Amino acid sequence: MEHLQIANDNYVAFTFFIGTMAMMAASVFFFFELSTTPTKWRTSVLVSGIITFIAAVHYYYMRGYNLETGQSPTFFRYVDWLLTVPLMCVEFYLITKKAGAKQGLLWKLIAASVFMLVTGYIGEAIYPGELQSWVWGAISGAAYFYIVYLIWAGDVAKLAKSSSPAVATCS
Repeated sequence: MEHLQIANDNYVAFTFFIGTMAMMAASVFFFFELSTTPTKWRTSVLVSGIITFIAAVHYYYMRGYNLETGQSPTFFRYVDWLLTVPLMCVEFYLITKKAGAKQGLLWKLIAASVFMLVTGYIGEAIYPGELQSWVWGAISGAAYFYIVYLIWAGDVAKLAKSSSPAVATCS
């Protein structure tokens, strides 16, 4: 099989190449930093490493898919996100748990993120370029803004306001 090269005008493949390198470097960093991380934060750092490693593998695969087909790997992007976004919710919960977050917050974040991704996929992959894609995009956007609300004005904001200065500085 001939080596696939990235053309100068193929910004999709180039972006996936850069993303692969960045995510792999981040994974190496997180895994090496585990031994120097305070014990109470190690699980969070480990989850960060797992997220970036999964993303690196998917980005590498998606670059190859783009080079072979010339198409954007929509399906594979959503597969990646269905793994990494809920893991990011778990990581966020692990961090906020130190400030008193309850498991209910974790499930709200995961439910909203999965809803956001499923509705986004329906709009982007099933109804591309049709009016319905905008409707599904708006529904997906509503879930995204619910997550933003939780963080900036909802449960997470309340945790931040009520937590001690030691939590804010991660000590």
